[in-house]
Amino acid sequence: MKKILSVILVLVMALSMLALVACEKKPAETDAPEVETPDVKSEGVMTYAEYAAAELDTAVVVETYVQATQSWWDNQIVAYTQDKDGAYFAYNMACSEEDAAKLVPGTKIKITGYKGEYNGEVEILDATFEFVNDGKTYIAEPVDATAWLGTDELIKHQNELAIFKGMTVKAIEFKNGEPGDDIYVTLSKDGADYSFCVERYLTGPETEVYAAVSALQAGDVVDVTGFIYWYIDVNTHITAVTAAK
Repeated sequence: MKKILSVILVLVMALSMLALVACEKKPAETDAPEVETPDVKSEGVMTYAEYAAAELDTAVVVETYVQATQSWWDNQIVAYTQDKDGAYFAYNMACSEEDAAKLVPGTKIKITGYKGEYNGEVEILDATFEFVNDGKTYIAEPVDATAWLGTDELIKHQNELAIFKGMTVKAIEFKNGEPGDDIYVTLSKDGADYSFCVERYLTGPETEVYAAVSALQAGDVVDVTGFIYWYIDVNTHITAVTAAK
């Protein structure tokens, strides 16, 4: 009898150890990092790669997320939009004043129009849009584009939200010679000059960024955030400026 009890005790202890090991393994399995699921495009909607490869003057349909808009006017609006793969600039998109108020950052929309280009800026023209009510939102984090300045890589990220670090202020010029309109900003990095702009219809005289840029002095070193717009060459539309860290 004692031998039988001893065998049973050993078996119970062995089973307990196996259960303990199994329990210890579970947290490792559940702690695995979550893999972000990419957006699934609706039928007939282009991926960003397909949009980028499309010829100019051809019809395009994209699903994307509003990041910012310029002022609404005459049933049209200019929208800076982006998804996880790239950015799309919709120029003078048909829009009611009521819908314009709903185009807040993160809002998902479907844009239909034609791919166009003006002085190097690739945009969607004759655009219309509809809201995509699937519960998804997206706010882009600015990509560090400092190292792309002066390289062919920069234009590949056209219209994306980006940050340029350690830029030295060279000149500030107000359109029409006084505050109230666009501000043309020349910034330098590693001996080369680059054009930036405060677009009044995006960040007008009443905004903090307009005031901050207006106060800059030649020689200030700053970090600048904005959308990588193009006008003959890079002409980033500024959305934030801070002293360089």
